[in-house]
Amino acid sequence: MRELITLIVFVSAATLQAAEKPNIMFIFADDLTHEAIGAYGLSEVKTPNLDRLAERGVSFTRAYNMGAWGGAVCAASRSMLNTGCSVNRAQEGVKKYPQWAELMKQAGYATHMTGKWHVPGAEPKFDVVQHVRGGMPKQTEERYNRPFDPDNYENEWKPWDKKYGGFWEGGTHWTQVVADDTLAFIDQAKNDDRPFFMYSAFNASHDPRQAPKEYVEMYPLDTIHVPENYLPEYPYADDICGKRLRDERLAPYPRTEYAVKRNRQEYYATITYMDHHIGRMLDALEASGKADNTYIIFTADHGLAAGHHGLLGKQNMYEHSMRPPFIIVGPGLKPNSKIDTPIYLQDAMATALEIAGIEKPSHVEFKSLMPLLMGNEKTHYETIYGKYTHTQRMIIDGDWKLVFYPFATKKMRLFNLKKDPQEMHDQIDNPEYASLVQRLRARFEDLQVAMDDDLDLENPVRSRKNK
Repeated sequence: MRELITLIVFVSAATLQAAEKPNIMFIFADDLTHEAIGAYGLSEVKTPNLDRLAERGVSFTRAYNMGAWGGAVCAASRSMLNTGCSVNRAQEGVKKYPQWAELMKQAGYATHMTGKWHVPGAEPKFDVVQHVRGGMPKQTEERYNRPFDPDNYENEWKPWDKKYGGFWEGGTHWTQVVADDTLAFIDQAKNDDRPFFMYSAFNASHDPRQAPKEYVEMYPLDTIHVPENYLPEYPYADDICGKRLRDERLAPYPRTEYAVKRNRQEYYATITYMDHHIGRMLDALEASGKADNTYIIFTADHGLAAGHHGLLGKQNMYEHSMRPPFIIVGPGLKPNSKIDTPIYLQDAMATALEIAGIEKPSHVEFKSLMPLLMGNEKTHYETIYGKYTHTQRMIIDGDWKLVFYPFATKKMRLFNLKKDPQEMHDQIDNPEYASLVQRLRARFEDLQVAMDDDLDLENPVRSRKNK
């Protein structure tokens, strides 16, 4: 009998300890640039629900994706996120280490996942897994071969036309499905004493950018601005990613202002439609009575060019493609505040582990953001590293970014991100900065060692295998 009483006390104490832990709601978008939060005033996009999230919490204005080993940048980003391993070690990490969800489960969390997974070599290991999606909804040739001719508009592919499938495949828009699944889990969690970890991953705002007609009509073309750094064609496109890359086929060459506006119109519509459903999720959390003890983290797997610099995709080292938004809301965090310290979006995992009281495993290379959020540190990483296959590398040190193009005629580009946030004025040929370039290059070589990056910038090989 004494043993039974002891067991009951132990189980009750464990249950109480788990119940006191904060909940974590992780909301993950796809292809979402840092400009895509309306409250930031960086674009015409309308995001009233993400705006209220920003008003309630802390925005990290310089969150970066570390890069990718292939054209599907999201696969590398999500592998890093769920293993905690850096970009050149994440492919092996997927096979060797427990996933983020497994660590949360071991700590007593009820775990739920819905939507896009796209972690090559691994299945999602949550308690409840619903509607697992691949990298992107199916495209059609009608979407790729659009001439973007205003005189032919009526005959073109339309984002709201369900006959083309894509996000409409299955009868209900995939964005709504993610929200519906999340609401069902919140309703279930109301009666569960365990803390929860929700991983709600939208395919939006990835192409094909489909949304109901009323959302597209929110963005008349005459209200959409062409980016200040717009180009009809990026001069190094073939050398850094390739003009035939799938993302870059979403508008013909040379880019026209009309084609860029149409792409951005559909991009914004998809984002606003996602924002509507995020609003439903936030409302359901409030109604559940669990919101006061819940941390919400919102980010995306990377950014997107969407017409900047003559590019459309995320396979480049420019800020628009490397930086997603990153917002965190929760108990004790300062509302409507911003932190400009550079971070990696993959810090979300380590942050959640600290919130949950879980000791960070030794293989997790990314860092918790709690010291920044609590005002206990100012610098998070000394430098920011970026890569794309064997064709691009990047280092950010303070206000300066040095980009390497091993196969282009122009091998390096240098930008001052503070003075030139649109990255329009390359300083690499300015003799005033020759010593700076040498210093940045030396720091990058050190960073290569730390990142297990064996690319020889001087003698790159096009066919070499990349990690």
